[in-house]
Amino acid sequence: MRNKDILAMEKAKIVEKMNQAIKDDDTKAFSEAFTELCLKIEENVLEQARELLTEQDVTILAQRGVRQLTSKEKEYYEKVIEAMRSKDPKQAMNDVDVVMPETIINSVFEDLQTNHPLLAKLSATTVTGLTRMMMNTNGEQKAAWGKLTAKIVEELTSGFKEVDVTQDKLSAFIPVSKAMLDLGPSWLDNYVRQVLDEALASGLEYGIVCGTGKDMPIGMMRQVGEGVVVTGGEYPLKESIKMTALDMEQMCNVTAIMARNEKGQARTVSGLILLVNPVDYFRRVLPATRMLTPDGNYTSVLPVDAEIIQSAAVPEGKAVYGMAPKYFLGVGMARNGRIEYSDEYRFLEDERVYLIKLYAHGFAKDNNAFMVLDITELLPVRFKVITTTEEKSHSADLADLKIGSLELSPAFATNTESYTAETTNATNTITAIPASGSAEVTITVGNKAVINGAAAAWEAGDNTVKVKVTDGDKEKNYTVTVTKG
Repeated sequence: MRNKDILAMEKAKIVEKMNQAIKDDDTKAFSEAFTELCLKIEENVLEQARELLTEQDVTILAQRGVRQLTSKEKEYYEKVIEAMRSKDPKQAMNDVDVVMPETIINSVFEDLQTNHPLLAKLSATTVTGLTRMMMNTNGEQKAAWGKLTAKIVEELTSGFKEVDVTQDKLSAFIPVSKAMLDLGPSWLDNYVRQVLDEALASGLEYGIVCGTGKDMPIGMMRQVGEGVVVTGGEYPLKESIKMTALDMEQMCNVTAIMARNEKGQARTVSGLILLVNPVDYFRRVLPATRMLTPDGNYTSVLPVDAEIIQSAAVPEGKAVYGMAPKYFLGVGMARNGRIEYSDEYRFLEDERVYLIKLYAHGFAKDNNAFMVLDITELLPVRFKVITTTEEKSHSADLADLKIGSLELSPAFATNTESYTAETTNATNTITAIPASGSAEVTITVGNKAVINGAAAAWEAGDNTVKVKVTDGDKEKNYTVTVTKG
């Protein structure tokens, strides 16, 4: 049997082609690469089956990915195989009166979480059989002490919203040869699950990281929440924060922004991940987070408890930093989920092609849960023994400024320092994102200091909001006049 490492390398090269095709929006290239991957998986499954043809030990088979099927799963695959052998498989598949058991997609999802570090970290769930579900976007919900007033009830219920988990569709085509059918239900299940695993992993990871929200998940790199202007179904990209070092000062400065949700409520920061492109991981991030100690060993000097994960979906020069549990992902099958005969892929001559349709939806639970970092000028870590005067680039710019869902006039721009806005609300949350990871931000409304990410209370008439940004010897003052009607 072929060496597993060689097989993994071959599959990795094909997946790289698929990821590039997704980025280029090249459907033909993706189909060709995915077909190549399916054939590679089929070749491996057939080779395994020939080697273990007489093997009956359930434990050994399980180690090779061959599950012991439930009675419903076995019945399903037996009927599918019978239909696939038919002279008219399209009609025969339509006549199959059993649907794919939920346990199959659950097993695929478990494999995904085991094999893919990013998917294992998210607030992910299989939602098979569901079309809508309720979700709490507030995160930590306070209980109400004392008299339950209308205002408290409104606050407690404001974070709940209905999520349509069938919003985005995923399709995976599956070429199946006669030799595969001859192996029986257990091996067909093994093949189908491997194909689904690869298809979902490639499609989901891209959507999770940078999906536009149009017919795909809303990526971590996109703005979400109230006041976000969605154009043509696509959510806007977040502005990036420039990082020159992944040290205590800059990492903690950025992490502090996440310590409040977009409603200004304080929360515990946990489950931190740092997603980086594989090229950046070795070129920029590894040199910035590993130090050679006097005893000759390399040790991590990343000051926060964050797991660094490589992802080809992240553009080079950027990193995504945030709290993985704050990203919701639901994956499942439609109520009538089944394998269907497909006429779409005629370039396969010797194998009949089938299709499985699934659904998924994903989004960050609030806009402060994830930050986009600019790591193009990241410096290698070094001992703090300074023998020369070292010049450091400073910036007192803001990358973004939001006051609740109020519309700033003019629209926010880094180099524009004066704005106006109108509100009828009693309060709004002020969030100022610095362009530099080492910059400090202070906010005042009139003579009162306001914590970045917290709510400001308005008086009737004009209210002056001042945002002071300081980075080294650089200083900049942004002003917003908020008029409460």
